[in-house]
Amino acid sequence: MLKRGHNSNFPKYKSTELGTKWKAGIRRKRSCPNFPHQTARKVKRMKLIQFHLPNLGKRVGIVTRDEEVIDVTSEESPGVLEVLALAHQEQMSLGVILADIQEKVATPAPMQLPSFADAENAATEPEGLTLKKLDVAPDENVPHLLSPIDAPEVWGCGVTYKRSAEMRDDDTEQDIYSRVYHADRPEIFFKGTPSRCVGPNGFIGIRSDSALTATEPELAYVLGGDGEIVGYTLCNDVSAWDIERDNPLYLPQSKVFYGCCALGPMFLTPSEIDDPYNLDMQCTVLRDADIIYQGEVNTSQINWKFEQLTEFLMRDNPIPLGTVVSTGTGIIVPNDLPLAPGDVVQINIDGFGTLSNPVKQL
Repeated sequence: MLKRGHNSNFPKYKSTELGTKWKAGIRRKRSCPNFPHQTARKVKRMKLIQFHLPNLGKRVGIVTRDEEVIDVTSEESPGVLEVLALAHQEQMSLGVILADIQEKVATPAPMQLPSFADAENAATEPEGLTLKKLDVAPDENVPHLLSPIDAPEVWGCGVTYKRSAEMRDDDTEQDIYSRVYHADRPEIFFKGTPSRCVGPNGFIGIRSDSALTATEPELAYVLGGDGEIVGYTLCNDVSAWDIERDNPLYLPQSKVFYGCCALGPMFLTPSEIDDPYNLDMQCTVLRDADIIYQGEVNTSQINWKFEQLTEFLMRDNPIPLGTVVSTGTGIIVPNDLPLAPGDVVQINIDGFGTLSNPVKQL
């Protein structure tokens, strides 16, 4: 049985007059006989993003099937983390909360923004906001994507794919990684905090004391207030392999540093994914616009169920709502292709979008 940590450190819902009316509206809908069925239908294709708008800051958006972006930011939901906290505090499913938000913005057209390509015409040239237009380098003067959730903690799981176990044993004098792969307890390690993580197009880092830093493309999931999986996203678990290989006890130093983790571009609700254990993931590394590496893996090769990973993570360990758990990599870059300053790493799963990040030397 899953032993839960005590989760009290999540954002509190602000009880405003507007919020009271908003909650009352949901309660009225819940009393309708066909409300659950309607809700399930509405949230089947729910994808969320966080993005920045000049002069407004962080916003929450729903991505439509046409990849148009609908701004659903409100006092009650200034960020995806707050949406999760609201669902937990009101003891409602995330689907119910999101369905109500989606209904509130169903009639307006996708939001109109000025074009920032030409500053002189910025106030007179409106155009619809799309995921593609937001997928640009972070700049406070330009609309751009942010990390899909301000995860209070990010945890990683290692040696969950056989390919990873074989590679890591080849680089050490012991078979500790194969033993972990076949063990009854998974490898779980602390990965990062918001100050160490970046979103789409943010810089990932190469440690100043590492000569072999590599990308580890991974599927990640997001935990709700009771340890349930409430969403999925992509993760780049950037790792200093040479430091860990020198001594496995150096794992924290190889895993945790500035720009060690990238998340994005979207937050997908579980109903968006038919089977998280049958997803094709691709990774491409570009250098001077040329492809120097391409790899792929299917998540069917993972050795653990996500609920098992969560159970070990939360055992006697208070885990805050909104924590991201990255599930390990099965894409192994060759040792002779370490990341270099100026490289661009692209990670993709169909329907998830592409997480793209440039590389810089720390």
